[in-house]
This record gives sequence, C-alpha cells and structure tokens, in this order.
Amino acid sequence: MRATLMYGAGDVRVENVPDPVIAHPTDALVRITASCVCGSDLHPYGSMKPEDGPARMGHEFIGIVEDTGAEVTTVKRGDLVVAPFAISDNTCAFCCERLHTSCAHPQANFWDGEAEEGGQAEAVRVPLADGTLVKLPVAADSALIPSLLTLSDVFGTGYHAAVAGGVDERTRVTVIGDGAVGLLAVLSAKRLGAEQIILMGRHTARTDLGREFGATDVVSARGEEGIEAVRELTGGHGTHVVLEAVGHLPAYEQALGVVRPGGVISRVGVPQYEEAPIGFGSLFRHNIRLAGGPAPVRAYIEELMPDILGGTIEPGKVFDTTTDLDGVPAGYQEMADRKSLKVLIKP
Repeated sequence: MRATLMYGAGDVRVENVPDPVIAHPTDALVRITASCVCGSDLHPYGSMKPEDGPARMGHEFIGIVEDTGAEVTTVKRGDLVVAPFAISDNTCAFCCERLHTSCAHPQANFWDGEAEEGGQAEAVRVPLADGTLVKLPVAADSALIPSLLTLSDVFGTGYHAAVAGGVDERTRVTVIGDGAVGLLAVLSAKRLGAEQIILMGRHTARTDLGREFGATDVVSARGEEGIEAVRELTGGHGTHVVLEAVGHLPAYEQALGVVRPGGVISRVGVPQYEEAPIGFGSLFRHNIRLAGGPAPVRAYIEELMPDILGGTIEPGKVFDTTTDLDGVPAGYQEMADRKSLKVLIKP
C-alpha cells in the first residue's frame, strides 16, 4: 500500500510500504477513506533532522473496517469508523476519568508514536480497536465526513481547551491562533455559551470563518499592541479564559498579557518550549491558573457527534483544500506557507 513518510524538514514523500496485518487479537485493520494534515505536523515539517526520519505521518482518519482480531467486539467488517489521535483501551482508570491520552494499557500510544502506522495512508492497523474506534452512523461518501473527521483531533482539541479552561455563559474568552484548532476553539467556546470571544489572528479568510463560528471580536495585532487591543475590548482587565492554540513561546507570553486576574490559560497547541514564565510576576501574583494538555478527544466524540449529525454545527469548514495521496507533499507546503488552512486527504 501507499503511505506518507517524512524524511526531514520539508521532505515529505508518498511511498509503497508493507500492508498492515493483525498483530494482536485486539487489533483491527482499517481501509482509510478520509484523513488530513494537522497543524502539529508542521512542527517536524519545519525542524525534523534527517537522522530522525523517515517517520510515518498522520493521526486523524476515518475508514472502513476490513478485518478484526478475535477479541474485537465493538466493531466489525464493513463498519465506518473514526479514530482519535490517541490509542486507548477506554476501560482503564484514566480512561474512566475521561483522560484517554494517559491510558495505562501497555499498547496505548499516540499515533505519532506508532513507527509502522499512520493515518495519511491507504490502510492502518488499529491497536485496542474496541477502545479506540468509534462507529459512525453515515456512509463513507456522506457530506458530513469532513466535519466528522474533525472529531479525530481538531474539534475535540479545541473543545478540550474550552472545557479545561472552564468556559461557560459568564466567560469572556480570548483565542490565540487562527489555525484549525483555534477556529474550533472559537466554535467550542460559542457552544459552551461564552459571552465574548476575541480571536487573535492575522489571516482575514480565517478570521472571517472565526466570526462565522462565533467570534465577537478579532484582533490582528501581536505582542504588546495585540495585548493592549484585547484589554481595551475588556475594560482593561483581560479575559477570564485564554485558549492558546499555537504552541510557541510568544503565544504563551501573549496569553499572559491578556488573561484576567484569577483567570485560566488553557493550552492545546503542542508546546515547542520547555521553559516559560510561571513565577510570582507572571502566574502566581494574580492567581492565574495553567490548564490544558493533549486532548482526550475519545472522551468527547459521543458528546459532539449529535450536533454534527443534526447540522447544528459544521466544523468541517476548516478544510479548504482536498487532495489525494499524491498531493500530500504539496499540501504540507501549502499549510506551512499559510496558503491552506487544513488539507483533507482522500486516499
């Protein structure tokens, strides 16, 4: 079969690789019908060293079950399924606490940690299929597929940011980042009833979609100018919650500048730093809390899916480019150049 591999920064190739096979009785084999490129894929695309490659790519996908191991009971051949970006058993103590990204099962993992598997491919072996896969009640050619695909990562991640931040109808929110996760954090804050949602982003086509998703204000400035603009919009105080969907230190520093005393910074952008201000002059002095982390999207799929099926929301609007596997390398470059917001792949 064909699959996407990253050999180093800026070097993505689609190559023939061995077909996946059942390795454990809890596995399923899935023929992928829809996947995508994630904003987090752009981090290694910009920095991976050749000695760290090649790496199989892709952690978001929908597909049809082709075969299952003897112990799989929740899905069967022919089922259309969506997979979260983290593999989990959905039964351990952490999964029962809705923290699937910390699953205690020995086979639990992130897809990016599965050396021989990846979602930007024609097929994939899914470990812990009963816990990981969720059956979809639509056909593979449904018009809802783009929106349902966001349940594998970006919608669930934006929603996790809002939930971890404690967003509700009394909350003023700032969202930092106009990528797919940031825009779906806006949609999530709106779904949870936030009274004011300020989107910090510089790309008009994206911020226009952010307004459609529920942003009440857009701030295009960065740094001190952007911080001052947010404070002017909030009576000088800042917002109760900041949803940081970028992952770079300047975004965290911007979050510090716009969060209200007693507020929460909820980070879901994969941090590209290990050290950041957390001491007396930053978080401690004004009782500011730090939340977020890898989103346990498996915990949110059943909660969010009905709104997609019912047409209440359309998170799939974040996909503005569609390609087959041959177009994946160009899709990475288009996203890196900010020419595409998010690339949908139909193998």
